[in-house]
Amino acid sequence: MLIKITAIIPTFNEEDNIQQALNSVSFADEIIVIDSFSTDKTVDIVKQSSAKLLQREFDDFSSQKNYAIQQATHNWIFVLDADERVNFLLREEILKTVKEPRNKVGFYVRRIFYFSGEKINYTGYQRDKVVRLFNKKFCRYNGYLVHEVIEAKGDLGYLINKVDHFSFKNLDHFIQKLNHYALLQAYDLYKKGYKINIYHFTVKPIVRFFIHFVIRLGFLDGFKGLTLSYLHSYGVFMRYANLLELKKKSINKQSRN
Repeated sequence: MLIKITAIIPTFNEEDNIQQALNSVSFADEIIVIDSFSTDKTVDIVKQSSAKLLQREFDDFSSQKNYAIQQATHNWIFVLDADERVNFLLREEILKTVKEPRNKVGFYVRRIFYFSGEKINYTGYQRDKVVRLFNKKFCRYNGYLVHEVIEAKGDLGYLINKVDHFSFKNLDHFIQKLNHYALLQAYDLYKKGYKINIYHFTVKPIVRFFIHFVIRLGFLDGFKGLTLSYLHSYGVFMRYANLLELKKKSINKQSRN
């Protein structure tokens, strides 16, 4: 029996990446782009391709992806971020795996991380893996605004080959993404009524730096490892700074009422 695959690419202002991402999943029988109303040329590029375009207001990553999965024609789903690329070996492994899934309902894919065009070997990224290939009958996304996870009714396996992840083009791009994720995480914590104190602004950023630079061997990546470790520490600080700002706004609003 012929097993078909739907590839799903979530986007928001990915005009620099989307064409290569589309090319990267050209092996799929169906391609769906779930876009959060991009304001650049992303939508125009998608419309010129054979991909199916869906647009939806962003609320969280899990909801965006689950919405696209519901529209998918085929049971086997492969999710690719716009800044990721599937190489030839991974493509062949994906096609073979869906034919012989070995009683697995989904598969982790490890990622090779690039920063400013250079491969990062350590700093925690050597352990980076995500579930990207799965059968939608048994899997769905669950989680928070950031760091959504696959909830699987069955066993998960691992693919051998890795996806290339060009997440951060340069330092400015990395900082922009960190600030964006920090704000989303702050909203998530705010909704939960999370309490903060000086510990969150001092100890937690230092611990995060130590984890990435020492425990996860960031020092072996040299200056880039140092930079990435520091930026992860900065991201933790900004998460709680944003949360503090949200709490202040809430208090001020209540006092006016």
